[in-house]
Amino acid sequence: MTEPDTDDRVTPPEIGPEDPLVLDDDRFHDGNVCLVTGAASGIGRAVALAAAANGLGVVGVDVDADGLAETADRVADCSFPGPFHAVETDLTDDDAVRAAVETARDHGEVTFLANVAGLQHVAPVESFPMDDYDLLQAVMVRAPTLLAKLCVPDFREHDHDCAVGNMASVHGHYVTADKVAYNVAKFGVRGLTNSLAAESDGDFRAFSVSTGYVKTPLVTDQIPDTAEQRGISVDEVVEDVMLGQARASELMEPVEVANQFVYGFSEHAAHLNGADLLHDDGMVNTYE
Repeated sequence: MTEPDTDDRVTPPEIGPEDPLVLDDDRFHDGNVCLVTGAASGIGRAVALAAAANGLGVVGVDVDADGLAETADRVADCSFPGPFHAVETDLTDDDAVRAAVETARDHGEVTFLANVAGLQHVAPVESFPMDDYDLLQAVMVRAPTLLAKLCVPDFREHDHDCAVGNMASVHGHYVTADKVAYNVAKFGVRGLTNSLAAESDGDFRAFSVSTGYVKTPLVTDQIPDTAEQRGISVDEVVEDVMLGQARASELMEPVEVANQFVYGFSEHAAHLNGADLLHDDGMVNTYE
């Protein structure tokens, strides 16, 4: 049997008009805003596209202005009904984060917050650069906490269900070597989700989405580092590290993750609060 080409296995297909999950929900209209971080690529872009496909007003934030422009072009190319507003934002800058939330308010009622932005650095703990550690915590833990802090007062004023969706990971359940900053951050994201649910008082909900490896630039970019760190080939990283524990032969696609956010935000998930949606092909709860 011919083995699948590695590039095909880690390169995401472009999201098309029919790919996002579209649900019937009275709150899914352009007067309600979904604020999405990391919207310039990968899962963040997919969540922005899926939200726009459902008619929501989308404010996509990212430090990558060119990537945001590409996301805007994709929304237009797919003729998704929800408008997309790009806001170049450094999530390590509190003032920039506050300005992004103000911009979201300018476009409607801030109803959904999708904390997706992520970074990765691969190194053993004894040589892990603390500047990189601090950056990962700032982007993946502190910024989502600040965004929630800023958006929760809006949620409490609305007369409809609001929600925060946080991008977690299997690395918020169990960990792999040489990713201490990422592992700590993803456990932190799940703690943030639980904390928000504890304080929600019925005014809003919080949930997280955990996946294994997804076909995104974050995954593609770490393959060579992981191969070098472990002394194995790129193909072995895909087979043994990324898919080794999974009961699947292919990585998830970004739109499949985005569709979990759509479900979590929707009325169909009205009782989802504080929980983690674990879509990992058996990585966490099975073993050989």
